[in-house]
Formats: sequence, structure tokens, C-alpha cells
Amino acid sequence: MIPHRRRSVFVRLALLTAGVVTVASLAWGPAPWNDDGRNPDPPPVRPTAPGPTPAPPQASAPADPDGQRPAFGAFLDSEAAGIARMQQFSRWLGGTEVRVAHTYLPGDVWSNIEGGHGFLDGWAEWRRAKADRMLVLNVPLMEHNEAEVSDTAVRRLLRRAAAGAYDEHFRVLAQRLVDLGATDTILVLGWEMNGTTYTHRCGPDPEDWKTYWRRIVTVMRSVPGQKFRFDFAPTRGADAIPWPECYPGDDVVDIVGMDSYDQPHGMSFDEQISEPYGLQFHVDFAREHHKPISYPEWGMFRNGDDSVYMLRMLDWMNEHRPLYNTLTDYCPHGVWQCTGNPRASAVYRAVMSTVPAPQPTPGPTAPVPPVPARSPTSPAH
Repeated sequence: MIPHRRRSVFVRLALLTAGVVTVASLAWGPAPWNDDGRNPDPPPVRPTAPGPTPAPPQASAPADPDGQRPAFGAFLDSEAAGIARMQQFSRWLGGTEVRVAHTYLPGDVWSNIEGGHGFLDGWAEWRRAKADRMLVLNVPLMEHNEAEVSDTAVRRLLRRAAAGAYDEHFRVLAQRLVDLGATDTILVLGWEMNGTTYTHRCGPDPEDWKTYWRRIVTVMRSVPGQKFRFDFAPTRGADAIPWPECYPGDDVVDIVGMDSYDQPHGMSFDEQISEPYGLQFHVDFAREHHKPISYPEWGMFRNGDDSVYMLRMLDWMNEHRPLYNTLTDYCPHGVWQCTGNPRASAVYRAVMSTVPAPQPTPGPTAPVPPVPARSPTSPAH
């Protein structure tokens, strides 16, 4: 049986989807999934023909048992624009406080992976402004990280990395974060390591990859004043290698994350839960290892403007209580800067907004005609 608290949340979300998504489709109409436009403020709802208006559900974000909103945010841009947009994103959500900032260090050259050239200054300033904020920083583990490097070359790089060739780069990064006062940054090291996209992938040599992760964490923890947390975040599913084969050990992992987009095409949310190394496996794995979970990247993808995915993902996170989640907010994944997902956007905005949906204005009520008397009938067989 579904516990009462979760059942009530799911019912509220289901009702919200039925009402809000209908409004979204009337207001915005269909839009292509690959539209790269931005939608800081959605267009006004077009007037419709008069008729009976059902009362819309109250829209509110899932709440923690202690009354605190779960920590959430969105990736809005890697550099200073991402910081500026956070306040606009909050306004779009009716003033909901966005507690998590998420950005990525450039993976082109080592000096950028070290956080050089003032890249981290604004993010650290944002983090220091309020005690309950979180800064999530994705850290590439190799330079030329999106250069389509061959497996053979990756093996050579991982062999050097496991021997300590790149330790100093991470010592510099750790010291820079401490000097800026971002001492409790959550570091997503080598994200989506189970795939094929990045030079920092695990598949070509899992053992050296794990040794490399352990070296990085050891080096960064050695810097005085740090309170970093390290997030191990594969992509959902098996991908190129089962991601548990890349897990470097409980002593060097603080959070077990997962990047989970609405893909592949045609896969239902139930299948995303039950697939090998999917959402349920992730939750169970983290529980077995006594770690909190996170969702550093999530959003729409191969299935287009999927309001059901949005509904189910929000409910999944409400049930399983990740330490934080950050939606990827650009097309085709996003809800605010992307105009391609109006229905999913409407669900996200209504659920996460602090402002409840408006109640309809009462109007004159038509008299109810009397119900005619009916003769008794024989019971149905």
C-alpha cells in the first residue's frame, strides 16, 4: 500500500497535470522539441469560449516532513549568466527560493579544470551569501574532455592518472575553492563515466579509473579548511559499462548521483525505474552503501514535451528525497529557457511555485432542475 503522505502528493500532482497541462496546450500550443528559444516569462493565456470552469488544484511543491522545501535548482549557464538567471528563474517560480547553483568547469585545458581565470569567483560569492545554499560543480577529469579520444588513448591517460600525473591540478582546484570560501562545494567528478561521450570515461580501464578517482579525492581532502562532498553520478541505465563497475568505494564517495533524462524514445517512466541500473537500482544501491542520492542532471529529451515524465519524475524525487536535484534548463531538456516543452514546463512551474494556482471567480449558479421520480427496477443480474 502507498503511504498516505506519498499518495496525497501523487493525487495532487495528477490533478495538477490534468488541469495545468490543458491550460498550457491552450495557451502555447505545440512547439518543436528542438526549439532553442528562451521563455523567461510565458505568454498570457488566450481567452477561451465561456463555459463552466472547474476549480483548479492547489499547486504547491512537495514538502519535507519538517516543512522545509527540498534543495533544488537548475543549470542555467556555465558562466556569470547562469548566476544572473537564478534570480529570474526564482521569479518565474513565484519567488520560490532556488537553493542550488549548478555549473561545469570547462574541460578544454587543465588551467580551466583548475578553476582558473576567475571562473569560480561569482559562484563562490553566490554560495557565501546564504548559509543554506549549495554549490554543485561538475569537474572534468581530463583535458580535451569532449574531443572524441579513442579507447586506446583513454587507457594511456588513465594509466598516467592512476600513477599521479594529474594530482596537482586537483590540489590547485581545491585550494582555489577554499580561498574563495566555497569550502563545502559538492564536486561531481567525472560525471557520466559509464558512457562514451567524455575522455574521462571509465569503460576503457575501470581499475585505473577507480584508482584515479581515489587519488583525486585524497588530494582534495588534504587541503586545510575543505569540507567538500564528492558525488559519483553515472547516467541512468547500462550504457557502455554497468556503472557499479566504476564505483570507487564508500570511503571516497559521499553522494550517489544519477543523470536521468527522458530517454530513449518510447521508454515509459516505469521502464526507466525498472531497467537494469535504472532509477530503482540507483536508490537501492545508495541505500545499501548508506549514501544520499542526487540528480545533478535531468529533464526532457527523446520523448519530447512529456508532461507525464515531468509528473512522475517530480513524484519520484518527492518519494526518495535526494539531497538535491538540478534540472538541465536548455533545449531540448528545459522548462524555462526552452519554449519547446510548454506542457512539461507548466507542470514544473505549478508544482515548484510558491504561489498557489488562482481560484476561479464565483459566478451565477444556474438553478438545478428537479430530478424526476423513477419507477422501481429489477436488480441487474
